[in-house]
Amino acid sequence: MLLTVDIGNTQTTLGLFNEAGQLLRQWRMASDKTDTADELHERLFGYFLMLGLDLADVRDVAIASVVPVLTREWHYMLGHILEQEDVLTVDATRDCGIKIAMPDPRQVGADRIANAVAARASYGAPVIVVDFGTATNIDVVDGCGAFRGGAIMPGLMLSARALFSQAARLSSVSLVVPAHALGTDTETAVQSGIVIGAAAQAEGLVRRIVGELRAEDPGLSKVPIVGTGGLVREIARATNLFDALDPDLTVRGIYQIWEHRAKKREG
Repeated sequence: MLLTVDIGNTQTTLGLFNEAGQLLRQWRMASDKTDTADELHERLFGYFLMLGLDLADVRDVAIASVVPVLTREWHYMLGHILEQEDVLTVDATRDCGIKIAMPDPRQVGADRIANAVAARASYGAPVIVVDFGTATNIDVVDGCGAFRGGAIMPGLMLSARALFSQAARLSSVSLVVPAHALGTDTETAVQSGIVIGAAAQAEGLVRRIVGELRAEDPGLSKVPIVGTGGLVREIARATNLFDALDPDLTVRGIYQIWEHRAKKREG
């Protein structure tokens, strides 16, 4: 089996794939920058034990990370404790199976590369991914199948925490989609501003990006818009922007990058 590890600033998403490339399990854990390799091993062992699985059955591991300190601890844990000798770390300096058409590809986050690879494989090119996590990322694959970049903005939870910490008269509310954009009390006004506002922000940016792609290629047909990330299902209730919701997109992309590199080594 292959274990994929998507280390984000708030959550780490784990995916377990069989030899046929089928996602068997996916689970999330908090990304705690103080975690040691031993603590990560304890958590991982606990997840496998809970599911009746054996860590010894994991033959390969692939990691995409935006948190360097946790990347180091995961590598130490996998190499020294689980004796995984060849852990793949996704980054733009390696061949990930997609052209990165940007001036400095090294600036591209590993999760964005994985999103682009999986979206192109599942939905074709062009395609746009909106990933709702700690940050909200918009990832764009153009009609030639190259990753072109996109947009990065504060995520829903980050925006909420900033608002609640700086506005003395506003207290924390549940972040769900209110019945109307027009809030009639403080709670629904905050929900409208944060949740519907996040959806509207994504709609506006995607509309502009599609317009720019069509200016480059007037014959461009419909561009599929794919939503992913831990908060996508709640956001999707506030918009009709998405052609597909794909919460497994990032871990699938990590798997596909690992598979691409494995085939390249064999060839």
